Amino acid sequence: MGFNDKAAAAVSIIGGADGPTSIFLASKLGQTAIMGPIAVAAYSYMSLVPIIQPPIMKLLTTEKTRQIKMGQLRPVSKLEKILFPIIVTLVVGLILPTTVPLVGMLMLGNLFRESGVVRQLQETASNALMYIVVIMLGTSVGATTSAEAFLNLDTLKIVLLGLIAFMFGTAAGVLFGDLMCLLTKGKINPLIGSAGVSAVPMAARVSQKVGAEADPTNFLLMHAMGPNVAGVIGTAVAAGTFMAIFGVF
Repeated sequence: MGFNDKAAAAVSIIGGADGPTSIFLASKLGQTAIMGPIAVAAYSYMSLVPIIQPPIMKLLTTEKTRQIKMGQLRPVSKLEKILFPIIVTLVVGLILPTTVPLVGMLMLGNLFRESGVVRQLQETASNALMYIVVIMLGTSVGATTSAEAFLNLDTLKIVLLGLIAFMFGTAAGVLFGDLMCLLTKGKINPLIGSAGVSAVPMAARVSQKVGAEADPTNFLLMHAMGPNVAGVIGTAVAAGTFMAIFGVF
């Protein structure tokens, strides 16, 4: 398609439907020339999740498997909620240090929320600070999308490749859900596999919607949030892997 290795890696991360990670990786790999199209493609597919995913989900599942009802989730203790972000950061950081900026910030927000002792920090990070960062990020990336850099054939290639990557990511999640359904003898609804992308919580809501179409009494939302959060971590790990491959630290 005419892209070098680093550009191809930056484009491929769009398949995780994670806008900030896509921008972060493109920046780290020095692909500022295509950062604008990558951001537009990533955020476009995040918003198009309810349109793109359902046909793939229905194609790779049967009416019977879509009707599977999953059991009640067990209660999670406060200690587990606090230990989870700490353990994830330590384990992922030891295995792939380049992912620490991404995974660490995600887990720091979880720790703020679950600890319950830094309420002001949590409220600021989840509201005012987040909006400020989004405005700054949008403004800085938008400044790179001049007509010369955006209105060209490479932009169309990036949008097309991003769509293919996102479709493959969705299909792989559903197929793995089918495998889990088979291994557990029908205890796992494969629809939750489609939520294994970073579009939180939209992808989980789509799993719930498609499941409810098959059986209106089915409630998959909280089950789908597990793969959804795992997709955020997985996309960060994938970005860190690309950074490690290309020697970016």
